[in-house]
Amino acid sequence: MNRMNLTLALLLAGILFIAGCGNDEPEEVAEDPPEAATTAPAEEPADSSGDVTAEEDAEAVEIVEESAADTGDEKADRILLAQANTAAATGEFKYSEGTHYTRLVPSQPTIGDADKIEVAEFFWYGCPHCYDLEPTINEWAADVPPTVRFVRVPAMWNEVLKTHAQLFFTKEVLAKNELLKDEAGLHNAVFEEYHRRSNRLLNEDAIQRLFVRFGVSEADFTKTWKSFEVSQKMRVAEDLARRYGLSSVPTLVVNGKYRTGAAEAGSYEKLIEVVDELVARENTR
Repeated sequence: MNRMNLTLALLLAGILFIAGCGNDEPEEVAEDPPEAATTAPAEEPADSSGDVTAEEDAEAVEIVEESAADTGDEKADRILLAQANTAAATGEFKYSEGTHYTRLVPSQPTIGDADKIEVAEFFWYGCPHCYDLEPTINEWAADVPPTVRFVRVPAMWNEVLKTHAQLFFTKEVLAKNELLKDEAGLHNAVFEEYHRRSNRLLNEDAIQRLFVRFGVSEADFTKTWKSFEVSQKMRVAEDLARRYGLSSVPTLVVNGKYRTGAAEAGSYEKLIEVVDELVARENTR
């Protein structure tokens, strides 16, 4: 290979490294994890179409177009607004639309109410870039201001991702019902199982064993795994991904208005800076 071809190859490799996992990636062939060689064949995720009507969907999900970002904490609100207004007034916003982020036109719904600015991370447990981003996003999320709500949303563009999305929402519902005590620990364990132990968690039996390790009974797991609430959450996640134009993970969406990722920002650290700046922009409204 001559010098020019070698340079081009290295440049392409660098771009692919930070671009994230795309929705055109092939599905992974389902295989049992090493410790579950005798388990049943992989099962399909629970049918999310079911017999739920559009009216039930409308009642179960409240879509919110704008965030008022008002928590009642006047001191915190004044600090954040002062910081945002200072940046806007002095022209200190350094990240630009079309380069570091994309503005969604028109603005799209968010998962939560309009009381806070919502930052949503779209991810997949099997994505190495999402795994690498975890320490950075966790550190940021642990210190968000009171006007900001951070949510995770699993991507769902093939059957493997849908199975992992069902895992994620089963975890969420069990934790809400106080049947899972260590939600964060299980979330981290899924990443570790996939990326460190080659346990791909591709069927219900393998996933159930992981939940049992965290103190969830088989009966509670099965009931929740097949529940309407989990199916409904999957439908909402799939709809939001379509509305936000999701094509790769990890992707962050701020308040249903701005979409960005490490490829646009340039690094994981700069991605957090872009998100913080977009939150500041929202605080100026």
